[in-house]
Amino acid sequence: MDTTMHAVRGHRRGGPEVLAYETAPRPVPGEGEVLVQVRAASITAGELAWDATWTDSLAPGGKPRLPATPAKELAGVVVEGPGTGDEVFGLIPFTRDGAAAEFTAVPAEVLAPKPAGLGFEESAALTLAGLTAWQGLVRHGGPAEGRRVLVHGAAGGVGSLAVQIAAALGAEVIGTAGADHLDFVRGLGAARALDYRAEPFEDQVRDVDLVFDTAGGDVQQRSWQVLRDSGVLVSIVSPPEPPEPPEPPAGEGPRGTFFVVEPDRAGLVELTRLVDAGRLTVPVDQVIPLSGTSAAYAALEQRSRRGKIVLSVS
Repeated sequence: MDTTMHAVRGHRRGGPEVLAYETAPRPVPGEGEVLVQVRAASITAGELAWDATWTDSLAPGGKPRLPATPAKELAGVVVEGPGTGDEVFGLIPFTRDGAAAEFTAVPAEVLAPKPAGLGFEESAALTLAGLTAWQGLVRHGGPAEGRRVLVHGAAGGVGSLAVQIAAALGAEVIGTAGADHLDFVRGLGAARALDYRAEPFEDQVRDVDLVFDTAGGDVQQRSWQVLRDSGVLVSIVSPPEPPEPPEPPAGEGPRGTFFVVEPDRAGLVELTRLVDAGRLTVPVDQVIPLSGTSAAYAALEQRSRRGKIVLSVS
């Protein structure tokens, strides 16, 4: 068996410019792990700034883990270990090497069977973005049926899936996006699509039960204005700070929460059920070969995208 492979690695911390497409040792799976031949890997904006991409910790101060391979979202085929031959997809724990390589060793517990109705590229694009949307809406936002949900960045990788999932769960969905993406957002299942540049969303929306925030900053702060007293602002960007006056006593007024997505086999299974039921499609903005990984990360800086950027590996 060949003991080497092609991989993308960074030998020092930095941005797309530090990533090199090179020959690297093929990983050997440890206890509880399987070796996956990667067919596609998806990438996420900001990933190269995460401490976990380069160290053994999610927080600052971790031990450097170099050279490091990025891209935590994969779809591929198990070639060693339990389930050899199975087509799988999953989210790799953030403090491990990623899937921008021909092979990767992954804990078997984070993988799920690849959706039969999706190709490898779409399946890879579903992992982090889909789990982020699912966990934010269901685990942190509460039941969606019959509620009004506002999704910021509704045409993006996470937002486009959040719109579909919320609609599939019975919510009335409103999405914000650029003018050229409004029809796309409505096609995902949004009852209304708002051009965030044309008119402030807080002048157009009221009585929202759940705001799903993928933008942060001023957009997050203005979102408090549209929430019901019982509403919740779920952010994947930063902890929401309620505006002045100070937050009401516990149990009164809207609340805010911030979370970081986690590997979640059960969540992947739920997403697959929605795919199988025809309620969830996965937009892919671009597919770029593994050798172009550095350019793919640079492309993430473009704000106007529909869906995820995916690396085609093998």
